[in-house]
Amino acid sequence: MALSVNLNKIALIRNSRDTTNPDIIQHAQMCIDAGADGITVHPRPDQRHIRAQDCVDLAGVLTVEFNIEGNPMSGPRRSERAGVGDYPGFMALVRELRPAQCTLVPDGDGQLTSDHGFDLKRDGDTVAPLVEELRGLGIRTSLFMDPDPEQIRLAAQTGTDRIELYTESYAAAYRSGENLDAVFTQFRRAAEVAAEEGLGLNAGHDLDLHNLPHFAADIPGLLEVSIGHALTVDAIRMGLAATIAAYRRALGK
Repeated sequence: MALSVNLNKIALIRNSRDTTNPDIIQHAQMCIDAGADGITVHPRPDQRHIRAQDCVDLAGVLTVEFNIEGNPMSGPRRSERAGVGDYPGFMALVRELRPAQCTLVPDGDGQLTSDHGFDLKRDGDTVAPLVEELRGLGIRTSLFMDPDPEQIRLAAQTGTDRIELYTESYAAAYRSGENLDAVFTQFRRAAEVAAEEGLGLNAGHDLDLHNLPHFAADIPGLLEVSIGHALTVDAIRMGLAATIAAYRRALGK
């Protein structure tokens, strides 16, 4: 089970000033040295955290899996900030860099963060050709999905290699203690359907040191988790290397 560290919040701290500190490449290497299995970034057109140039820089140096996630419908945008290059559009960026994995996420430009999976009844005809293109480029594809068995079966029809379960509802139930068993059963069933359909299984969003051990131990077939926000907050308190070690332990490593 792989731990992929999302660097968006490291970039957000940097972007609060006109500086290169904290350095994205340096922090990626620190994560790798501490035992991270991969690096995730989620560029958005406003470049409020990870920027297009960060993706280019990371692609040139990473020796572990590089996962770029984002909305394939987001197009180019001119940057209004001095020293920040224009955003080329998500698919243009992925075509240029060819990361090991591309996770497609249906987030709008105005969203604070990702908050829902694909509706493939509506968007399947649009998503399937994108998946085909990415796979043709040798990029493993993953679709950001709610734990909905019907939608997961539709995901398999697009030809995607994997899905990433959107875990916010699990995290909220774990935090409140309300309906946790029912919510967790929903995620277990989603994982079982993914396996039935031959899909690899990733997960992410609001996973942390408290809720991750239960999820990792009892969700069948889980291959990878992508964690950024909670991991960055924990690193402020514990230090980055110690935090990576703690998340590895939470995954049973």
